[in-house]
Amino acid sequence: MPSFLAICPKGLSEVLEKEIQGLGIPSTQKIAAGVFFDTNWEGCYKVNLHSRIASRVVKPVLDFPAYNGDDIYNNVLQHDFTKYISPDQTLKVDAAVKECAIHDQRFLAMKVKDAIVDQFREKYGRRPDVDNQRPALRIIIQGRKNEFHLSVDTSGDALYMRGYRLEAGDAPLKENLAAALLAMAEWDKQSPVIDPLCGSGTILIEAAMMAMNIAPGSLRNRFGFMSMIGFEKDKWEAVVEEAISQEKTELPYLFYGSDIDRKVLKMAKDNARRAGVDHVIEFKPGPVATCEPQVPAGLVVTNPPYGVRLGDEENVRDIYKDLSYTLKNRFKGWNAWILSGNKDLITDLKLKATRRHFTYNGPIECRFLKYEMF
Repeated sequence: MPSFLAICPKGLSEVLEKEIQGLGIPSTQKIAAGVFFDTNWEGCYKVNLHSRIASRVVKPVLDFPAYNGDDIYNNVLQHDFTKYISPDQTLKVDAAVKECAIHDQRFLAMKVKDAIVDQFREKYGRRPDVDNQRPALRIIIQGRKNEFHLSVDTSGDALYMRGYRLEAGDAPLKENLAAALLAMAEWDKQSPVIDPLCGSGTILIEAAMMAMNIAPGSLRNRFGFMSMIGFEKDKWEAVVEEAISQEKTELPYLFYGSDIDRKVLKMAKDNARRAGVDHVIEFKPGPVATCEPQVPAGLVVTNPPYGVRLGDEENVRDIYKDLSYTLKNRFKGWNAWILSGNKDLITDLKLKATRRHFTYNGPIECRFLKYEMF
């Protein structure tokens, strides 16, 4: 069976591995920013449709050392890329290098592209064009210390681009990170989640989709594998039909979000409506200082500002103090998980974390901390 790699932000590979195994697909290796797994192409379709945590799914095809353009060109020729698309389709090469003799990623991408299109010229007498916006085939090559790894992308747009979030506030949380936070918090998917600083609603929308068994990829109309030669449309449709049959339409509980910014709350409501979960989330305007639980028990998960995104650490410091007061005085008996990219601001909570995870929100190293409110 082919080997695939589900890529994720650093710190999320453990929960990603559990997610893939939960789909009935065995993992073969876990690395810092991804999980390898063996399956057939139908299994690849399934992971693309169902993974809430992966950024994308790729098929690794080449690993080799290289020190110059000729090394790249000759090694890329060892794999037959004409089996993926026709010469009338399009391609794109994404390249990244670090600590390599080849230090120009544009040069690297060009040499990979040249080798691939020369294969097509030799076989068909014509070649695919380059399309940087919506290619039929995306090739990903990464080099580190002169070791190169080349993969064929199967996802197309990044998997966190669900399709429901057309609007967002400042520094929005990516959808796959929001889903991973809920997994790391070991939320049982059977109880309310409250976000007192909900912004455009991503944490709550992801929680609602999880609870209602809505496959995150079901809102998309295109994946990379759909453009490939050999795409098995009947098997894809069967995977989708199975996913739809497992969706729930109602829940015995709700999700609750609040934010002081009414404009961003409207975005949250619109995003929830597009995701098909607006009927199970209640959004209301208000500062974190006045937030109260609407139910006797549940889980708090929130992503307060870090200071860097607002450019005003003193104002953000007040938010952390208000959050701390609210949790200590109104959420006794609850567990709260807080994602923060500013360790100095965390001290303003004056709370003791009982568990912690490290991950990245974009380029920012973050701590995801659990607080038990006694």
